Amino acid sequence: MMAACLFSSDFHHIQLVFSEEISVFQASELQKRTIWEENLRKINAHNLQYKRGKTTFKLGMNQFGDLTSSEFASMLSSYSVKHVRDGTLSATDLRSAASKLNLTSIDYRTLGYVTPVQDQGYCGCCWAFSAAGAIEGQTFNKTGKLIPLSKQNLLDCAEYLGNQGCSGGRPSLAFQYVIDNGGIQAEATYPYTMAVGSCRFNSSKVAATVANYKYLPIGNEQALADALATIGPISVVIDATQISFQFYLSGIYNDPKCSVNNLSHAVLAVGYGFQGSSNYWIIKNSWGTMWGVNGYLMLAKDKNNACGISQYGAVPFV
Repeated sequence: MMAACLFSSDFHHIQLVFSEEISVFQASELQKRTIWEENLRKINAHNLQYKRGKTTFKLGMNQFGDLTSSEFASMLSSYSVKHVRDGTLSATDLRSAASKLNLTSIDYRTLGYVTPVQDQGYCGCCWAFSAAGAIEGQTFNKTGKLIPLSKQNLLDCAEYLGNQGCSGGRPSLAFQYVIDNGGIQAEATYPYTMAVGSCRFNSSKVAATVANYKYLPIGNEQALADALATIGPISVVIDATQISFQFYLSGIYNDPKCSVNNLSHAVLAVGYGFQGSSNYWIIKNSWGTMWGVNGYLMLAKDKNNACGISQYGAVPFV
């Protein structure tokens, strides 16, 4: 009976903390609770395997607790690596530059390049958060000023290029918008609303610009590591459709079900490191600090392109 009471109170606590987000998918409280309890059972089953040393990461309940796998997947996008690429950086040149540094780890959070984690909510504009983060890093590298940039500016104004607002988009097309537009505003002057609105860009309030952008070689983890070592944070796209990703809490994420080709979620690679003999990428997500390690993911590195981490990499130059 005590376990049931705790079960119930935990569910209601999640409802209170995430009341606005939870109400997006229409269902009765009984239906939501049933889904939440089933997800909790899956989380507990996985964590038992973690305790037994069968997996390298833990799961935990979060704001997505009352969503089915299909509901969760509906918030994600679809990306193809076969779209036209106008410019790709040379893997050979990246390797040559990075070999001079010979870094075994780098974390741009500690170097001042990365703004605090935000929550995109139930608007599928991960592409805007990823792109803004990459521009923020390059702007800091050039000016020494870390300025949170406006995701809403991208959301409202970049649809003419093929981005689809809350239904998906590409970080590279966000870079192209900033090039075409002559800049992007700061978060402070054009705040995020979690919905597409009319474009309200004010050229007198430009906070950052982009001169051009390049892609990274497809499927080349070494090139991604070299770009991180020599350039800065990189916009990448990964598979985020697995329930293990939905409830990721900590540890090095390496789910064999995570697809190399089913790319669904744009994030920001901000470094790489190692834990014992295991290497990992440091990934900044846009689902708030209640998800993962204070909003970050440690993704397995050098493990056959886990989750497609090196399938789509793009970097702006300012």
